[in-house]
Order: sequence, then structure tokens, then C-alpha cells
Amino acid sequence: MKQTLLSIFLCALSSLSQAAPVKLIFDTDMGNDVDDLMALCMIHNLQKRGACELLAVTITKDHPQAAAFVDAVNTLYGYPDTPIGVVRDGAAKEAGKFNLLADEKNADGSLRYPHDLKSGADAPEAVGLIKKLLAAQPDGSVAIAQVGFFTNLARLLDDPEGKALVARKVKVLSIMAGAFQTVHWDTRHLEYNVKLDVPAAQKLATQWPTPVVWSGYEIGVAAAFPHVVIEQDLNYIGHHPLKEAYYLYNPPPHDRPTWDPTAVLYALQPDRGYFDLSPPGRITVEADAATLFRPTKDGKGRHRFLVMSPEQTARVREAIVQLSVEPPPAKK
Repeated sequence: MKQTLLSIFLCALSSLSQAAPVKLIFDTDMGNDVDDLMALCMIHNLQKRGACELLAVTITKDHPQAAAFVDAVNTLYGYPDTPIGVVRDGAAKEAGKFNLLADEKNADGSLRYPHDLKSGADAPEAVGLIKKLLAAQPDGSVAIAQVGFFTNLARLLDDPEGKALVARKVKVLSIMAGAFQTVHWDTRHLEYNVKLDVPAAQKLATQWPTPVVWSGYEIGVAAAFPHVVIEQDLNYIGHHPLKEAYYLYNPPPHDRPTWDPTAVLYALQPDRGYFDLSPPGRITVEADAATLFRPTKDGKGRHRFLVMSPEQTARVREAIVQLSVEPPPAKK
């Protein structure tokens, strides 16, 4: 009898530890801020543990080095074949401060961060890639984390087949955008990801057919990444892209807000108590990029935003730190 109970317990424990990985599409403006890179490091480290499956990285920064740098990071973490899609005719075309790391070379002429996608010009367009990937997934199985501009996903909605696939295949969209608790709920903070493509943000806010959870400006500011971690905890390899990118973007000492990692953390681990959620409601994007939340009377709105207590803020910061600095796999 004891053996039987033990077997039942071990089987139950095994089933809990083998939960299906979250299928994720990561939509990013890599290069506009180092928090995009923190988020990608987190994703890969959770992927190593079997907690998620990164279906693709899609990019809303319209510069060829962005895709090359993403491929370099994917390769470093052991996922060189992760599909990458890019925006065409996007809102942000400047190079960025750290995507140039994709082209950095060692003394012998080899790439510091090896990769085979040398330019975004050689990558597929993002909307077509997302459609292809969604079509191959079970219904209601995909999470999307959008941490850049709204361009790719708004264009997906312009495609009737794309919008239908979103409605069938996507379970949640977790986005870093807007501001909802800056001093007062009605404070009109004009958040960067919204400002760069307001028409796209408006389209997504009104037409996206699945639940949307917004991580506002105030969330990433509250859980800022400690600069001492960048300075001291990434020296286990000669060159680490997160350390080098952090210095190139804005050198320490400064604690960088964790805007994008918070949206990824919610997308991948929504049931861990890191965040609370606002009541259901509707978020509208005004012409000047202000984001306004209004609760719905029937409690059936598709939009919510993240809320954190001081205790949750400490947990979120530590989770992001640990998931960001975990070492990539050793080279074979």
C-alpha cells in the first residue's frame, strides 16, 4: 500500500514538473533599448528549462543589424535555428547603439558572436512568418509578447487570414506599452512604443480579438535592473552580449527599467503571483499616443494592465535578474 501511494505521489509530481512549454512569439524592436535583450536572454534561459518554446522572434526595428544581432544571441544560447521575421518599411530605421555587436570580430577575424543571418534583408517578412507559424499550432496555444512597436501585429490584423488565425490560435497577447498608474490613472504619459506608430497601436487596441495584458511604463520603472549585476555577474565568459549592450546603450552606474522583461515574465509565467491585474476593461489609444483605461460595466473587457505591490516588485526584479544572467550553454 505504501509503495502504491508513493508511486501515485511520484507520478503526480512528475506530471506537474512536465507541464507543456508555453509556445511564444517574441515581437521586439531590438536595439532601441537594452531591456529587449534582457527579455530575450530570459526567454532562452526558460527555454533551456523546458518552460517555453520560442517559435520565432519578429522585429519591428527596420534596420538590417537588428535581425543579425538577434540571430547572434539566439546562437549563443544554443538556438541558432530560431526563425526570425522582420518589418519592412517600419517606423524606426536608425542602427541603434548595440546591434553593431553582430559585426564585431575577434583578433583572428572571426565573429565575436557567431551567427549565420548577416542582415535583416535576408530574413522573411514578419507577418507572413507569423501566419505560417500560427497555422501550424493547436488552437488557443500561443502567447505573443510584443515589446516593441505595434507595426507587425497591426499589419497581421489587416490580413483577413492573419486576423482569423490570431482569433483561433492565440491565447494571450502580453505587451509592454502605455502608462496607467503614473501618479493618477488619468495621467497622460506618452509611452515610446505607442508614440512611434500611433495608427498601428490604435488598430491593435480596437481590433485585436484575444485577451490583451498591458505592462505599463510604471511597471518597468518600479522593478529597475540593478547595475551592479551588469558590472559583476556576467564575467563568466569573456564577452557577454547583455553586459556589452548595457554599456553601449547607457553605461553603469544606472539601474535600467525592466519594461520589456515584465511583459515576457507575465506571458510565460502568468500564474506565479508576480503581478496582479486591473479589472477587465478597454484601453484606447488617442491621437497624441495617450493610453486610457476604462473598466467595462459587465466585467467582460478584453484588456487588463499589470499591477504590482512593493512585495511583488521585489520578486519581479529578482526573477528578471536571475533569468537574465543565467549562463548560456557551454560551447562544445
